[in-house]
Amino acid sequence: MRTLVFASRNVKEIVRDVFTLIFGILFPLVLLVLLSAINRSIPKEAGMALFDIENLIPGISVFGLSFISLFTATLVSKDRCTSFILRLFTSPLKSSQYIAGYTLPLIPMAIVQSVVCYIAAFLFGLEWSWNVLLAVVVNIPAAVFYIATGLLFGSILNDKAVGGVCGALLTNLSAWLSGTWFDLKLVGGMFEKIADILPFVHAVDAGRFALMGEYSKVLPELLWVIGYAVVLTIVAIAVFSYKMKQDK
Repeated sequence: MRTLVFASRNVKEIVRDVFTLIFGILFPLVLLVLLSAINRSIPKEAGMALFDIENLIPGISVFGLSFISLFTATLVSKDRCTSFILRLFTSPLKSSQYIAGYTLPLIPMAIVQSVVCYIAAFLFGLEWSWNVLLAVVVNIPAAVFYIATGLLFGSILNDKAVGGVCGALLTNLSAWLSGTWFDLKLVGGMFEKIADILPFVHAVDAGRFALMGEYSKVLPELLWVIGYAVVLTIVAIAVFSYKMKQDK
């Protein structure tokens, strides 16, 4: 019950920050428009299928979730840098309950963001199937991963520093190591190996396989993302707990 009360407070904070909400939804849509325009200008003889809407939209939707991380980190770091968090520390909430209170309102926000991306994709030729809903569901572990990343860095850094880490750094990692904009196999070497270790490309591939109905290939990709999400959530709880003891 106490966790839900804290979560409801965070819902109000999220609603107040309208600019971040709009930017997090509109920026991926702008990219969708631009890349779809580029795709139309590519001759069919080139055999370039990466920017076909069925391949593009799973990557765009995952990339859009990276902004959730910045939003989460900013929310947590601002609370830490004010007297609000000190008052919260006097409550009987545990670290895991604080983390849950931050996470619960953000998951619906991430789902809405993914749904908006896929609705926009229909305007660019994506055909409706039940696989679209599966692709949205497959995005949830990726959303938890980005939220956990934001919680972790929000627990460590101040509200100005999180912009550089969860804004510039994480969004660039999501862009370049996800295989959304180019085929990682074309680069190969150490770059491809590093990308394969990290969860970004696996999140995108899971969405692509779900959308194409290749169900047997979804889970192996998704397990990478789930593993990262679980580990980062545990680490975020531990770090938040440590910071609580320090700040009390």
